[in-house]
Amino acid sequence: QVQLVESGGGLVQAGGSLRLSCAASGGTFSSYNMRWFRQAPGKEREFVAAIHWSGGVTYYADSVKGRFTISRDNAKNTVYLQMNNLKPEDTAVYSCNARGGFGFSTWYRNADFGSWGQGTQVTVSS
Repeated sequence: QVQLVESGGGLVQAGGSLRLSCAASGGTFSSYNMRWFRQAPGKEREFVAAIHWSGGVTYYADSVKGRFTISRDNAKNTVYLQMNNLKPEDTAVYSCNARGGFGFSTWYRNADFGSWGQGTQVTVSS
């Protein structure tokens, strides 16, 4: 079973940047498709970004497209989320998810499966 630990969250002004990291251990990281989700207070968890185990395919929510970039370093067992031009509506707890298997393009938005980290808080002030 893979264990995930997120870091890099914090308080930033609107227009600023943060880079989140998610370090994996206890599994074969290079075989996992990795995803970032977020949950704001009083709202449901929502998909943010996803990256195929190969690193060759990425997906983004429309709300972050052009501002966020997901990447991975399989040698370091780490996935990253570079967040630029942050907005107050990006405020949430960000969590990473690891899931192996086929059919990535059909389930990448589905939060019902996979292993989760504990999350890291991102707060964007206006």
